[in-house]
Amino acid sequence: MKNKTFIEFGELLLKIQAVDHKNNGLDFDQAINQIIKLISLRKKRSNKIIIIGNGGSASIASHIATDFLKNLRIPALAFNDASLLTCLSNDLGYEKVFSLPIGIIARKGDILFAISSSGKSKNILNAVAEAKRKNCFVVTLSGFSPGNPLRRMGNINFYVPSPSYGAVEIAHLAICHAIVDILYKK
Repeated sequence: MKNKTFIEFGELLLKIQAVDHKNNGLDFDQAINQIIKLISLRKKRSNKIIIIGNGGSASIASHIATDFLKNLRIPALAFNDASLLTCLSNDLGYEKVFSLPIGIIARKGDILFAISSSGKSKNILNAVAEAKRKNCFVVTLSGFSPGNPLRRMGNINFYVPSPSYGAVEIAHLAICHAIVDILYKK
């Protein structure tokens, strides 16, 4: 007998939606392949990948940044250092903990992965706005409400139609791993 939770999760993965910066629907494979081509091109240009998230999404950011760096030899980082986060949130406000480092470190052509289950976290939204000002390519991963603001802010946007933190976070990790794993096999 199969576990109902896993069956529902498998069905949810098939419902993930992707859109471009103009809100045009993208086939999931098409969106993944665009990102893979972009990363391959940007790697040759020595661009880096920046990955951000809060809570469980921060863990995903750290995990995937490590995979990009170790397995693919692509410069990648996640802004999850406790001293950095507490310093910036204390001195400037939590809404700036990602946008300030992006403003300083990001360069034209870098890639930002912005992960937020709700798609409403102010610090993530500010970081995406800053990355766009720096002419970075932005990939967003969100869930919960189909009207969340993050869902339409990136160049490519993935949306997981679920109100469950666990399901959304696992789907986000699966999307990121799909990208890393396909690049690793190339």
